[in-house]
Amino acid sequence: MSDSTYPSVYFSYFLFFLMAAGAAYFCVRSIKDGYWGRDSEAPKYRMLEDDTKPDSQPTGAGAPRRP
Repeated sequence: MSDSTYPSVYFSYFLFFLMAAGAAYFCVRSIKDGYWGRDSEAPKYRMLEDDTKPDSQPTGAGAPRRP
């Protein structure tokens, strides 16, 4: 009879390390790309400004067709 406790524990620690390293990598990468800076929400406000322009027409379902 063999004890398979150690392989499962090592596998779970390896999986935890892999997930933690991936989260840390993408967190550092997002900081370097500027997602945590002062202008991090600028794309959201730019999108909202594009939607509220008076000369734009809605193109969703039920919207009138453009000429």
